[in-house]
Amino acid sequence: MSDPQPNLSVARNIKIGFFHLGSGMADVITTGVWNRIMISDLGFSATAVGLLVALRYFLAPLGVWAGRMSDRRAIGGFRRLFWIWLGRGVMAVSIVVLGAITAHLARGNPADFAAWAVISLALLAFSLGYAFSGSTFLALIYDRAPEHQRGRAVGIVWTFLLLGFTVGGIFFGLLLPSSDAHPEGMAGTLKFTPETIFNLFLIGALVMGSLWFFSVLGEERRNATVGSRQEDREQPSSLRDDLKLAWGNRQTRYFFWYLALSMLFAFTQDLILEPFAADVFGMPASTTSRFAAYWGSMAILGTVVFLVLSRRVKWLTNTAMNYLGVGILVATFALLAFSSFAEIRPLVTPALILLGIGLGIWNVGTLGLMMDMSPFGKAGTFLGFWTLVVTFSRGGGVAGGGILRDLGVQFGGSYTVGYGVAFAIGALGLLVALYALSQINVRQFKEAHQVEDTRDTAKILAGAMD
Repeated sequence: MSDPQPNLSVARNIKIGFFHLGSGMADVITTGVWNRIMISDLGFSATAVGLLVALRYFLAPLGVWAGRMSDRRAIGGFRRLFWIWLGRGVMAVSIVVLGAITAHLARGNPADFAAWAVISLALLAFSLGYAFSGSTFLALIYDRAPEHQRGRAVGIVWTFLLLGFTVGGIFFGLLLPSSDAHPEGMAGTLKFTPETIFNLFLIGALVMGSLWFFSVLGEERRNATVGSRQEDREQPSSLRDDLKLAWGNRQTRYFFWYLALSMLFAFTQDLILEPFAADVFGMPASTTSRFAAYWGSMAILGTVVFLVLSRRVKWLTNTAMNYLGVGILVATFALLAFSSFAEIRPLVTPALILLGIGLGIWNVGTLGLMMDMSPFGKAGTFLGFWTLVVTFSRGGGVAGGGILRDLGVQFGGSYTVGYGVAFAIGALGLLVALYALSQINVRQFKEAHQVEDTRDTAKILAGAMD
């Protein structure tokens, strides 16, 4: 791996952060705008839409492969930028295609095999681009910042990701205004024209593509050297090896279950939140597209405040922040379930505020706990495994939310029951995740691995003396 540049100024750090401003907007346009149009306005199955949107999480192992390829060789003189620009370029094109086919369906055209094939290919391309560029972007930050600045670098970039949710919600809400116009042949539920849909996706792709390109332009030296001799000698571990290593300790087993369950159930709302507001309360798309702005702004506030507090308040450990964040998320899901069952619209806004605050605190605590549960000398292996657990579980949550909604509507006979059941199951799942968290002792984990590291060092020294 190439040596990091001597210093990363705050201004350059902010420039790089704009990359994730576009990433947040991409999440909003797929899981906040497109899913609502397909499910609530065009009447398609939430299960099918959820599985397609969740593709990018299930293709996460390809990101590991792209990251390893970028470690080993330069393409066109660049190791990281080639994969970043390739991936994000594919994402931008796929967003335009997705907008075109959605507008095609909104004109009353049949949703035949060809239409679903194009949608599937567009979201497959989006997912591949996401996988190729995500891990290599993190590697670029690692290369670009010296060790003492990496915490600040990742913190600023993460804040821009949350900001992207807020900006995306407002931006797409302005591009998708309410209107009484709807194409003939629809059930009178579509409140905007197909041309408006396509223009939103086209403009969104151009804005996000520009952010992705210029944010990292000039941030990698051309003809970057390929990995060091030590890295070349190291053999990358397989997913199976990582699983065995992490599963061999009781603390890491429970942490695995905590990560998996909390991510799985926390993101069951990701696909169905906007459709819930549309189906149960009849909110227009111009309103629901701003939901990400509400909870995103609160997530930024929660992140910044608790990052500062965690450095000043001793008892506010990563474990404590996980308890607090997930506890708030349990209350959020319970509030959303009650709002659906009782059809109380005013409860939606406070639920969005709680959702953002809970996500902000939980994300800070979870990232810190992932570091705590990654022993020195094996951090790369453990962090890689935790990242895969997070990604797969989040994908399962996104798809699972749509499945729970459809099953609830089918057996409950109404939207209020369907969404209420989905949110209630999310709350119960998060309570189970809190039990798994209660079984984790970070101090015992660190002490055990300190003893193990001491033994390994003694073995190495003894071998050298022989």
